[in-house]
Amino acid sequence: MLKIIKRLKPKEWLMIGVSVIFIVAQVWLDLKVPDFMSEVTRLTQTPGSTISDIWLNGGYMLLCALGSVVSAVTVGYFAARVSASFAQRLRGLLFNKVESFSMEEINRFSTSSLITRSTNDITQIQMFVVMALQLLIKAPITAVWAITKIAGSGPEFTTVVGAAVLLVLITVSLIITLAMPKFRKMQTLTDNITRVTSENLTGLRVVRAYNAEDYQEGKFEAANKELTDAQVFTNRAMAVMMPVMTLVMSGLSLAIYWVGAYLVDAAGAVDKLAVFSNMVVFMSYAMQVVMSFMMLVMIFILLPRASVSAKRVNEALDTEPRILDGGESEGKPDAAGEVEFRSVGFKYPGAAEAVLEDISFTAKRGETVAFIGSTGSGKSTLINLIPRFFDATEGEVLVDGVNVRDYKLESLLNKIGYVPQKAVLFKGSVASNVAYGDNGRDLTGGGHNVEDVKKAVKIAQGADFVEKMDDGYNASVSQGGGNISGGQKQRLAIARAVCRKPEIYIFDDSFSALDYKTDRALRSVLKKETAGVTSLIVAQRIGTIMDADQIIVLDEGKIVGKGTHKELLRGCAVYKEIAVSQLSEEELVS
Repeated sequence: MLKIIKRLKPKEWLMIGVSVIFIVAQVWLDLKVPDFMSEVTRLTQTPGSTISDIWLNGGYMLLCALGSVVSAVTVGYFAARVSASFAQRLRGLLFNKVESFSMEEINRFSTSSLITRSTNDITQIQMFVVMALQLLIKAPITAVWAITKIAGSGPEFTTVVGAAVLLVLITVSLIITLAMPKFRKMQTLTDNITRVTSENLTGLRVVRAYNAEDYQEGKFEAANKELTDAQVFTNRAMAVMMPVMTLVMSGLSLAIYWVGAYLVDAAGAVDKLAVFSNMVVFMSYAMQVVMSFMMLVMIFILLPRASVSAKRVNEALDTEPRILDGGESEGKPDAAGEVEFRSVGFKYPGAAEAVLEDISFTAKRGETVAFIGSTGSGKSTLINLIPRFFDATEGEVLVDGVNVRDYKLESLLNKIGYVPQKAVLFKGSVASNVAYGDNGRDLTGGGHNVEDVKKAVKIAQGADFVEKMDDGYNASVSQGGGNISGGQKQRLAIARAVCRKPEIYIFDDSFSALDYKTDRALRSVLKKETAGVTSLIVAQRIGTIMDADQIIVLDEGKIVGKGTHKELLRGCAVYKEIAVSQLSEEELVS
């Protein structure tokens, strides 16, 4: 917890310092009230006292109470400001850190865990900070100050208060010891329920298609029950605190009155009033001491879970991405648009076997190089090494004659137009999805260049359906593109890459949802409009890649064939087997 608190800014520390001043003022005012109460008690019991004196001391008590309220409100204001700005900054830091993660770090934490860390965990920290500023600072000051006030009130009273405080500390220690393991587990269980809920919502079509609502409900109930059981256990453990505190306070009041009655009865006639007045003051101070420990109890209720949350947030913030920027921003001019693999091998972190072995090929500028092979042969993994979603574990991947590890990531990615295997669209409009991110870096007026967007959509064979939508290129696209079909999503994803005007296109099985007619038309227009641009295509359909300048056949992570369509039909058994399964005899001959 201390580690994450160090992330507070000087301005926030200044507000905390001001809060401490008001807390001290509040405590001083609260502890002055018993002094005036004692004086009022003495005046009411002393013959010859005037009403004006009683009213005067009562007025001082009222002013102290009002001053305490003002101080408390001021402290609450600063606590809210500090906690809210701190939580805002933590979310920003965590979001920026996650943005820098490679797929290795994302997979290590899991998406559901990162969501929980940036929402629930930071909320727990925020709650703790706002409570700690109001109670954690005030409680010790109040307790120490009150104890110094009552230190000379007699050993009997001091012993009674000491016993009460000891009982509270023992109870809190036992409960925290029992609850802490559950608090640690609760955040992991929250990750789990987030994952189950996310899976159910994103896979809703499959769930309904397979009548799996009851199955999903069972998964959710299991995750929900596990989290609920942990919460019930911790809440029950914490619930014991309040009855114990009430018992201690009531018992302390009874003990003070019993001891006070004994002392008053034993005192002489002259001293009885002084002893009684002393008992009244002591009672007020004793309640202040116990209330201070009650405040600490409230903090102890929040501290275990906040500590676990802080540890989880720090774990993400302290994780250093494996994929780091290089120093190069430009490639070699004589190798512009060229992609080369030199004896590349790749193994996923923690995997026993390599996914790719000894991959070597060169894609010249303007060439179309296609990759085909059985499922799991490593096609998508291979092209994911180019934009550095992962780094090769062996060999070198070069773009424009420079190792991708040596590039600044921003410069490398600006050379690439990437279309993923699963088309990803964001909530917004058609135009905002096509002219996405750095696509809009040259657009003026703070908006999208509609002509560039229209041209890209036309090349991607999407103009027919976009222009029929309400509002056309300004038509709304829901989160994930849920309001358009799979083929339409793929065409908009391709249009996004085209709009970027890159040196290199990467199509990761990006034509699979298109019919043959649209597929052929799109590739024909794309080849014409993007002449001189290198294209790397992963595909399952022979028809999509048979016109490629070079086709690379992968099998179990190794290259088993390389050449044109006709060359591979003659010399590669794996390619011929795929071709025979997809093409007619006439197509094979031609």
